[in-house]
Amino acid sequence: MTTLRFAERLSDVVNGAEVILSDIWGVVHNGLEAFPVACEALHTFRQRGGTVILITNAPRPADSVQRQLRKLGVADETYDAIVSSGDLTRLFVADHPGKKMFWLGPERDNSIYRGLDPVISPLEEADYIVCTGLFDDETESAEDYRAMMLQARERKLPLICANPDIVVERGDRLIYCAGAIAELYRELGGEVIFYGKPHRPIYERAMALAAQHRGHAAPLDRVLAIGDSVRTDLAGAHGFGIDLLFVTRGIHSEEFEGIDQLDPASVKELFGHPPKALMRELRW
Repeated sequence: MTTLRFAERLSDVVNGAEVILSDIWGVVHNGLEAFPVACEALHTFRQRGGTVILITNAPRPADSVQRQLRKLGVADETYDAIVSSGDLTRLFVADHPGKKMFWLGPERDNSIYRGLDPVISPLEEADYIVCTGLFDDETESAEDYRAMMLQARERKLPLICANPDIVVERGDRLIYCAGAIAELYRELGGEVIFYGKPHRPIYERAMALAAQHRGHAAPLDRVLAIGDSVRTDLAGAHGFGIDLLFVTRGIHSEEFEGIDQLDPASVKELFGHPPKALMRELRW
């Protein structure tokens, strides 16, 4: 294992890549505003013939994610397509017509079932749970749901996790996501089905969309992932067999403050499987 240094520019890292699979939250915005330099970097890659697929654990369909990106100032020209864990969760709901669903999450995520006409029911009557997040992620943590999860486990309800992230940035704070509740439920012995990174289906969908845009499938050694999470972005890229550019400005920023390079021991401790390179913020 070699020493990892910080790359200054994406142009020094792409090395003939045809496709970039980029995380969104923490890479192109922080939940409140876009990172213009990062957006410009992805746009420049596209202008030079590359394809950019945004791959996100947002528990909403791609069109809803796009509307949010526009509000934050991320231009459509930044990317070619979006794949979300919400898209994959919607497929599960569509494949279980007539089954009763208990929805756990904030009202803003209601697009997860828009147009699917599911049977929404209280937990006591549900056949499965769809978790898009906490009811109030400003004040709550997963522990606030322990009693509910114990009740669900007693009924042997599968929990469909529409966002495997544990935490995410919102401005300068970290807030809990659906993954925190899903991990608690799994620890309690409940059945969890995860959609999104680091699980393989979201990468397969992203690669299929990239192939549609390019007219051919890109070999994996010409695909570069970009992300800011060890648990989801790095693990997912490694499991799928592609390189990852790790952006440190996101949820792990405090761990990299004041560090210019990582020796092999630190690389192993922090990452396990090392990324291709480190970058403080995405720029061309």
